[in-house]
Amino acid sequence: MGKTWSRAAAPSVAGKIVAITGGARGIGFRTAQLLTEAGAVVAIGDVDADVVAKAAADIGIDGGHVDVTDRASFEGWLDGVQERLGPLDVLINNAGIMPAGAFLDYDPALIRRTVEIDLLGVYTGSQLAARRMVDRGSGHIVNIASVAGRLPTPGLSIYNGVKAGVIEFSEALDAELLPLGVRVSAVLPTFTRTGLISGLRTNSVVQAVEPDDVAEIIVKTIAQPRVRVTAPKTMAWVHGNTLIGAGVKRRIRRSTGLDRMFLDYDTGARAEYTERIAR
Repeated sequence: MGKTWSRAAAPSVAGKIVAITGGARGIGFRTAQLLTEAGAVVAIGDVDADVVAKAAADIGIDGGHVDVTDRASFEGWLDGVQERLGPLDVLINNAGIMPAGAFLDYDPALIRRTVEIDLLGVYTGSQLAARRMVDRGSGHIVNIASVAGRLPTPGLSIYNGVKAGVIEFSEALDAELLPLGVRVSAVLPTFTRTGLISGLRTNSVVQAVEPDDVAEIIVKTIAQPRVRVTAPKTMAWVHGNTLIGAGVKRRIRRSTGLDRMFLDYDTGARAEYTERIAR
């Protein structure tokens, strides 16, 4: 059974107006549910108009189409959220895709699409939201990164790169906007049981968590802003990975199976997700 939240459980979340990209499925959808249960006023956006409409109806919240790779679409969606719900308190840049496989086999169009959604979409959303928030002297941007941004891994090269960018961008932007009353956080989930890891074989060392576990951390981060937090918090050791020598990293990848996990996967089980992100 999923977690539930009461207004008393998260008083600093209650009443906040929160917009979530990529909110039709997975982490975004579950975060919208928990925030709504905690008393926040939530809007979800997604590039899949039909799915986001159903998701919004299921929760009983505002929902609409947004393409985070299109600045006009992103701005129009945020304008609509503010017109319907009021001034934006929190933007959660959650939309993202995770291609896996050998770098030499990547379709150049998919490489570009991953960068446009996972990194440039975060830049765009952060700028559009921050301008609104700075004018009011308050606000919070939460960027969903990944522990993959701290764990360079064969088969995830493009995803590793964009998520590392989100982590460092978020810290730099928080330092820049903090004097203006706006906070920026990066939440780094580990591999989560959503479409992103379909067909991938995790193991006893590299375990996957539920969307609930990540959504709970996001809600807590909104209630008590932090620059950087892993989900779960026990994954915080990944921040020290940058200090480990290359030879040691190679041995760790071999011993944990990370050296092949994202190269050798069930292509049939991942086919639906692969086709969807290619569209």
